[in-house]
Amino acid sequence: MAFYGVAANLVVYLTTQLREATVPSVRNVNNWTGAVWMTPIAGAYIADTFLGRYWTFTISSLIYLAGMVLITLAVSLKPLHPHCTPDGGRAPATRQQVAFFYGALYTMAIGAGGTKPNISTFGADQFDDLDARERAVKASFFNWWMFSSFTGGLVAVLVLVFVQENVGWGAGYTIPTVGLALSLILFYVGTPFYRHKPVNRDPAAGPARLVARVLRSALANRRRRVPEMDAASVLHEHETAWYAAAGKRRLHRTPAFRLLDRAALRPAAAETGRRRRPCCCTVTEVEEVKLIFGMIVVWLTTLVPCTIWAQVNTLFVKQGTTLDRTVGGVRIPAASLGSFITVSMLLSIPLYDRVLVPLARRRTGDPRGITLLQRLGAGCAIQVLVVACAYGVEARRMRVIRSVRGGTAAGETVPMSIFWMLPQYVLMGVGDVFSSVGILEFFYDQSPDAMRSLGTTFFTSGLGVGNFLNSLLVTLVDRVTSRGGGKSWIGDNLNDSHLDYYYVFLLVLSVLNTAAFVWVAMRYQYKREFLEVPELELENKVDNGKSTATGVR
Repeated sequence: MAFYGVAANLVVYLTTQLREATVPSVRNVNNWTGAVWMTPIAGAYIADTFLGRYWTFTISSLIYLAGMVLITLAVSLKPLHPHCTPDGGRAPATRQQVAFFYGALYTMAIGAGGTKPNISTFGADQFDDLDARERAVKASFFNWWMFSSFTGGLVAVLVLVFVQENVGWGAGYTIPTVGLALSLILFYVGTPFYRHKPVNRDPAAGPARLVARVLRSALANRRRRVPEMDAASVLHEHETAWYAAAGKRRLHRTPAFRLLDRAALRPAAAETGRRRRPCCCTVTEVEEVKLIFGMIVVWLTTLVPCTIWAQVNTLFVKQGTTLDRTVGGVRIPAASLGSFITVSMLLSIPLYDRVLVPLARRRTGDPRGITLLQRLGAGCAIQVLVVACAYGVEARRMRVIRSVRGGTAAGETVPMSIFWMLPQYVLMGVGDVFSSVGILEFFYDQSPDAMRSLGTTFFTSGLGVGNFLNSLLVTLVDRVTSRGGGKSWIGDNLNDSHLDYYYVFLLVLSVLNTAAFVWVAMRYQYKREFLEVPELELENKVDNGKSTATGVR
């Protein structure tokens, strides 16, 4: 609620209160949102390497709360925001006012670095993969995690946005700030009941050092070949008991990125007494690096969908401000239409989890119903429809403007209902059930066990890069199309621009990206790990006739 209470209507505050132009305001919103989703890379690294998820979240949440308090002060105290002028306008913001407001925004972004990658991962840590019942429940965890998160978002776009525009920005930011403080108190109260996974503080186990070690060893063995048959006899790997004692998971060898398998080759007998070569890696370490590389490739195909998502709080809102927003004599905020994304998602998640998954499970035998990448592929396809709808609505809006005698000037309302935009919002919500939830679950599930927080940042960083890409695209398109006195596709007056052309550009990008995703997904190798059952638990399961000492997932 706190995040969406700020993000959903930020472009309106920047243009109406700080008097920023359309392109700079879109760029600033995208840059801040991008920072919110990129700082989790540092937060995840700190959690996985030093503090653990609980303490990283605890400290960062206080910084997050401090940022919300500063934003509330910035919009509430008269010296910190622009004043109204006698003619009914608004004085331009001073440098000090702008600096304080953006300082508060980026304080919140720093706090998000430790909260966003760790709280969902910490929640998933409460389930034991070695317990069949808990493992089954965990399969639905991320669906309901996103359900609860978007419930807070629904409150933001339905209630907070209306309060901000009709009661006051101070009240609109005070509510989520108080709500955030209360939710953190609730989290701290639950501390005695949480399960805490140990932090792996081995410097060599860090992602960067692990990748470097595997690459160095593979390069040293570049002239050697891994035999197709009986490869296990020449590859280094610890016994299963070693992993059980260390509390780690052993991974099976996969055919992906075969060149890296050379890093696990044992030293040949002929090399005895020669110059020292880098110590060989284990098969599991090589597979962990393969997972990282595979996730990077998949991550690249999620950037365009994340760029499309960035339109929701920027151009979709600006587009909506030009339309007729009167409902029953009440003028609704354009950002409130984002509530239909949340509502459609909240309705679709139970349908997906309780109806579609069981039906698909009976056909495929997969506990999730469909594979993780099939879920992401469905999300990519639905986002193509979102952009197509956005283009169709904008094309109609331009026809209505041309039909009005003399056109429609800047600030004038186009005689067309804002609810023409409803289909694109509903489709975005349905698509999020597949894409947003699927991305979060995919990167958590496929991450090496000791890097789960860092794996979750693949999800957050994708959203961050998507916002930065949108900022870059908007800036470049504006400069290129307005060059030589031409009409900008994204001008300050959207009624005299060509936003429909920009949506066609995004549509082409979406189609090409979906094709690339399908190509990548067909070649991706999922993680295959041993699921070890402790001896005591194994004895109990044998007594119950359910012995499964070692399995492969």
